Amino acid sequence: MENPKIRFKGFTKDWEQRKFGELYSKVSEKNDLSFGADKIISVANMYFKEEVKESSDEYMRTYNVMRLGDIAFEGNKSKNYSHGRFVENTIGDGIVSHVFDVFRPTTSYDLLFWKYLINNEGVMGRIMARCTNASTMMTNLVASDFLKEKILVPSLKEQKKIGAYFDSLDHLITLHQRKCDQTKNLKKYMLQKMFPQNGAKVPEIRFDGYTYDWEQRKLGELVKEGILEAPLDGNHGEKHPTSDEYVDSGIPFLMASDIHNGEVNIYSCKYITKERAERLDKGFARNGDVLLTHKATIGETAILSNLMTEYAMLTPQVTYYRIKNEERLNREYLYSFFNSLDFQTELKTKAAQSTRPYIGITAQQNLKIILPAEIDEQIRIGLYFRNLDHLITLHQRKCDELKKMKKYMLQNMFI
Repeated sequence: MENPKIRFKGFTKDWEQRKFGELYSKVSEKNDLSFGADKIISVANMYFKEEVKESSDEYMRTYNVMRLGDIAFEGNKSKNYSHGRFVENTIGDGIVSHVFDVFRPTTSYDLLFWKYLINNEGVMGRIMARCTNASTMMTNLVASDFLKEKILVPSLKEQKKIGAYFDSLDHLITLHQRKCDQTKNLKKYMLQKMFPQNGAKVPEIRFDGYTYDWEQRKLGELVKEGILEAPLDGNHGEKHPTSDEYVDSGIPFLMASDIHNGEVNIYSCKYITKERAERLDKGFARNGDVLLTHKATIGETAILSNLMTEYAMLTPQVTYYRIKNEERLNREYLYSFFNSLDFQTELKTKAAQSTRPYIGITAQQNLKIILPAEIDEQIRIGLYFRNLDHLITLHQRKCDELKKMKKYMLQNMFI
């Protein structure tokens, strides 16, 4: 008998082949008005709906009862579920639309184990292919065929162990995602409060010890004063490298899509040869440059770092800002200010004046920048937001790692 590739220690008994008809029966329990509109279940998302369009007694009687542990077939096709999918009720007794076929367990079972098994495309996909009929957008379940299908099932004790493991993984994923979202919300709030808005000379929230008014300038003025180098983007027109010139490795060729959430993806971007790069006129970005997307995708920003080559090449979608006088302007502060509400609003408003969202180098130099008089205050603000970014990255990375582990285990702990 076939067994999963990965099992918990102490479990050696073969999984037993059973027909679904030995484990579930199709039920047609109608709502006798014991359940109100507050108990209508969204099968696709498994929660009780908060808003219901129709709740007359006559209409409510058309609903099927779905009790805890019942499974329902949801026929929407997607990239993850080619023939629709089953969803288990893990939230409590309720009611579902009459269009859903509901099946009730008839033997001892573990709720969590079946939650993950019945929704596992690696196991259920081939079964669904044999017991559904395809239509344009949906698939229709043939219940009699489904109940004849066979599946391998472990002992109840092993079910409980597997179910608890995946439930724990989901709990950790939710925890890290929640912390990530909370930190993102904190960053968004502080970006509004730690920079002056609407012509104010000081921000609402400020580090202790700083009292001087902030100064409003234009980016072009900082260039004239030698604080910034003249910002540049990539090469336009005929000099722009074409897709047939891309290579597997070499000089990173950065597009707007390679900059997201404060990071530059230099590992999955396009590359060109150094020889091709050296024939270009401009757009040579280096470690430490603050990048800003200004065409199509507007307002993504990041500090270029971890570059293993002498430089990266920019497309005409991205501008680099290079600081010449670090005693007057802090790099982390500039990056944080580019993310502030006032700057993003002005940037996107001016970019929207073009047929296609775009703001060129000349127009960028007319954008306002607000600076604390003291460089120490700039440094503290920049460091504060960099630490928030670090926390967001840590939680997101952990979340992604756990999701990857879950996917692997779902493929190897079920058959």
